[in-house]
Amino acid sequence: MSRIHTFTADTFHSICDGLARTDTDLSAIIQAHGYPPIWTRPNTYETLVHIILEQQVSLASAMASLNKLKEKTGGITAKKIFALSDEELRACYVSRQKAGYIRNLADAIIKRDLILSELQTLPDDAIRTILTGLKGIGNWTTDVYLMFVLQRADIFPAGDLAAVNALRQVKNIPKETPKETIVTIAEAWQPNRTIATMLLWHWYLSC
Repeated sequence: MSRIHTFTADTFHSICDGLARTDTDLSAIIQAHGYPPIWTRPNTYETLVHIILEQQVSLASAMASLNKLKEKTGGITAKKIFALSDEELRACYVSRQKAGYIRNLADAIIKRDLILSELQTLPDDAIRTILTGLKGIGNWTTDVYLMFVLQRADIFPAGDLAAVNALRQVKNIPKETPKETIVTIAEAWQPNRTIATMLLWHWYLSC
């Protein structure tokens, strides 16, 4: 079984400093903008719904939809979402496709086919296999879950445009550089690619 490598609030800044010592571009981000926030989310159905809503839309749009769902349900749970009609979900700005995804996820949780608390003890690759086996959850959603919810330290979300574009710009890499090359460059940050990515996001949001 793969070793589980995580970070905490107590280790976050020291990991940032370690990355800065070996990568001058990451060091420059800290010097210019300080340390990034430690983005975390609770291990709940609501969190996974939030991440699904964030797929391929702006963060503001996803949050608007999440807030409408909270308003409608009085608190987002698998049972409450599963009980909503297509029309009710659409009124909360949830597309038909994503409505199917979050309802399917709710069904898996209600039937206990997916027990989120049990994922905490599993290695990254096992969690990825479980989550991507659910319709509507791909590698990007799994990456964000691993990074934000379980604080897994060595994830680089190759499907995240902000992270990829930030890496290209920070390292002055041509825009046409293929994603495979980007992933290879990020491998230099092992075993702390998550924290390196948070530095990239921090730069992206600060510029």
